[in-house]
Amino acid sequence: MMSEISRNGVGGGGQPGRIGIGLELDDIHMKILEVLRENGRISVAALAERVGISRASAYTRFEALRADGAIKRFTAEIDHVRAGLGITALIFVTVRQQMWKQFRAELARMPEVEYCAITTGQHDAMIQVRVSDVAAVHTMVTERLANIPAVKATETVFILDEVLRRPYVLPSDGQQSRPARRTAQETQGDVPLGKMRFVGAAEGRAALQKED
Repeated sequence: MMSEISRNGVGGGGQPGRIGIGLELDDIHMKILEVLRENGRISVAALAERVGISRASAYTRFEALRADGAIKRFTAEIDHVRAGLGITALIFVTVRQQMWKQFRAELARMPEVEYCAITTGQHDAMIQVRVSDVAAVHTMVTERLANIPAVKATETVFILDEVLRRPYVLPSDGQQSRPARRTAQETQGDVPLGKMRFVGAAEGRAALQKED
């Protein structure tokens, strides 16, 4: 049913991507996700106008994205400083390999942990916390994390400024950032590094006559 809904309004040009229970994401689905990234509370009528489809089609596609799991949930984005959480830190953790289950369970009981990911490299996991002051980070690292048997070592990095944070990224973002291809006529005068450009005899004589 979801695949039929998606294929009935294919936008053309884009390569579909299968997700969830079989919904095929086409150009119109991607445009809907782009608009929702800017304003998650937009009305169906305004969404349809922005995307350039009918209101019925916008509603059907929106509900299909939700039902299929492409859109997981809607939430509010807050100003953490105004909420009293002005300190953000990344804590890199080395975990005892046989104790991952305990590490996950203990971490779930720490409400100040905003994000955690298992990583490659020197450490095993990265934790992002938001707290009210530096002392709270110190307490968390030296008293709480250090007392978890699963934690072997930690390294803390304070974030001074969050330069960029997007709600999510889409495949179309990368396509928009790529420079447009130049035509053969535009690149005719370019000489790649380490290569030679041969000039015809007639062209060379004409250039010399102009210099004279």
